[in-house]
Amino acid sequence: VFATDGRFYTIGADKLPSGRGHGEPIRLMIDLANDEDIVCILTHKPGEKLLVASTEGRGFLVPSDDVLAQTRSGKQVLVLDDKAKARVCTPARGDTVAVVGSNRQLLIFDLVDLPEMGRGKGVILQRYKSGGTMADATVFTLEEGLSWQMGGGKTRTERENIDRWRGKRAAAGKMPPNGFPRPPKFT
Repeated sequence: VFATDGRFYTIGADKLPSGRGHGEPIRLMIDLANDEDIVCILTHKPGEKLLVASTEGRGFLVPSDDVLAQTRSGKQVLVLDDKAKARVCTPARGDTVAVVGSNRQLLIFDLVDLPEMGRGKGVILQRYKSGGTMADATVFTLEEGLSWQMGGGKTRTERENIDRWRGKRAAAGKMPPNGFPRPPKFT
């Protein structure tokens, strides 16, 4: 479990409640503060890399083996500034990263431009002017194209004109194509 405080929490399968009953709140299994939310829940896959990023547009790759927590209080992986929150945790399956900000600017760059770290603030993925924040990030394979969810359960995949949004890591980006969702999200 990855939370907005930048911590990873590990819950063993043997600790999950059985299929009978009314379930159990996840906050009883881990020491998650009341003012923090869950960003994502993943199944641990040995050897996999994860892209973690914060609202301030900083992020890095972390091996999934390095995020396993030994205690209920979790393991701090993404170090955050005062107002920043963890926003993205996604498996790094592919060769290209796409980042979109709350200002609707899309930036695409190569995955090799991201460092692999065990803990820290990370590097700047995208720059934001006038108080913007990062809305979402994803990793994809360039040959397969960039996909996002549209209204009505439809998925759009952009393959050919993707060079329009390619740039260097830490650039501002450009407006996404027509039909890109509001608020900007890939999934």
